[in-house]
Amino acid sequence: MNREEALAIVNEYIKNENLLRHMLAVEAAMRFYAQIFEEDEELWGLTGLLHDFDWEIHPTLDEHPQAGEPLLRERGVPDEIIRAVLSHADHTGIPRDSVMEKALFACDEITGLITAVALVRPSRSLADLEVKSVKKKWKDKAFAAGANRDEIEQGAREFGIELWEHVGNVIIAMRRIAPDLGLAG
Repeated sequence: MNREEALAIVNEYIKNENLLRHMLAVEAAMRFYAQIFEEDEELWGLTGLLHDFDWEIHPTLDEHPQAGEPLLRERGVPDEIIRAVLSHADHTGIPRDSVMEKALFACDEITGLITAVALVRPSRSLADLEVKSVKKKWKDKAFAAGANRDEIEQGAREFGIELWEHVGNVIIAMRRIAPDLGLAG
């Protein structure tokens, strides 16, 4: 599977621009970490890109992401990607065993919080966003309340990286595609 094929799946099922941007942000973070860990950047990136492909058609925890599994199989998505997609949701019961699976879980929620912080800045940009700004907003539980801080902490812990170092890494990764995320200012 290549990125063009993965994007075809995403474009078939995702119409919400913000959800698409989230998936692109997770893809960027996964590619960043694949480089750091000297892993298969394409595989990791595709995993990030596809992880929420079924959210609009299966928008409940009863369905997402497990109801999307047959759709991915029909399109020839590799088992390694499917397993990672399933493992990114605790309720599936699929343990996160591989480094890629742990990376996906770690990168998922944090991208939403980083996006929210960037959007409330005067610049509306990732270019000048610093970890300290995310730290400041982290303390305000009403801010970006949908970004599950417990899951963010759990993800960093499982992935074996200090939380604020992880935030800095994901900011760097997202900067690489800031125009695609609507966060170039």
